[in-house]
Amino acid sequence: MENFSADDIRLVLNTARKFKQVIRRGGDKKLSNLRGKAIVNLFYEPSTRTRTSFELAGKYLGADVVSITSGTSSIVKGESLRDTLRTIEAMGTDAIVMRHKSEGAADFATRVVKPIIINAGDGAHAHPSQALLDLFTIEQAKGRLAGLKVVIVGDILHSRVARSDVYAMTRMGMEVHFAGFKTMLPRFFDFDGVTIHESLDDALKNADVVNVLRIQLERQQAGLFPSTREYARVFGINEDRLRLVKDDALILHPGPQNKGLEISSEATYCERSAIHDQVQNGVAIRMALLNLTLGGAA
Repeated sequence: MENFSADDIRLVLNTARKFKQVIRRGGDKKLSNLRGKAIVNLFYEPSTRTRTSFELAGKYLGADVVSITSGTSSIVKGESLRDTLRTIEAMGTDAIVMRHKSEGAADFATRVVKPIIINAGDGAHAHPSQALLDLFTIEQAKGRLAGLKVVIVGDILHSRVARSDVYAMTRMGMEVHFAGFKTMLPRFFDFDGVTIHESLDDALKNADVVNVLRIQLERQQAGLFPSTREYARVFGINEDRLRLVKDDALILHPGPQNKGLEISSEATYCERSAIHDQVQNGVAIRMALLNLTLGGAA
């Protein structure tokens, strides 16, 4: 997202708005924009929302889409990333949507093969399509982006979502606040338009949007917080905490959720929650990205 200008972001959001109408209409959703194009989803990490939405996005646009996971390919036999990419390239693929556990994997892919590479998440580095769908969801609900106060809560230090969000949101004139245990906040951070809080209550005051990050329990062994119970008490988003935000504030979560830990069931399903909307908007945003990068019809 750091390479996207405000105009680039606006182009994606405007394109997604058109495709959302296609998703929501009844009957045939199939377009011919990318007819004859071949897209491979290459996922080295588990995913439900991102992988499925990219697959549906490609199919709705008329492309041929194949999904590959590490557990059902030669990756389990020890094939290198370079060899896997070159094999997919040799089959005439036009684009590879890639998720990988290593930071910089998508950038590496752009240097070893010719198909378009779309980063669907690389380690703790970036998740650009998630940031774009977050913006799209907010704008659809609020009618604007500039001037809104967004609070991002959780393990920001290891979050690719937070890293992409902060570039996208500040680029669009939004006021971004981080909140989390000190061990889960960036140690060296200098970014205009971002305020860091160790007190969640202070951060939430008059917030327009609360973006709740998944607590990565696999990192708990690193001792980032005392216990899951303590985390829920100090930084969990629940109905009591939502009394601090604006009455029309949106609740976002990239999923999957640890209910009762970073967010309560009540907060997940309350009227202000836009978590379900994020899922549908993810398909529209990924349709826009595929259409724009692969030269589909306007």
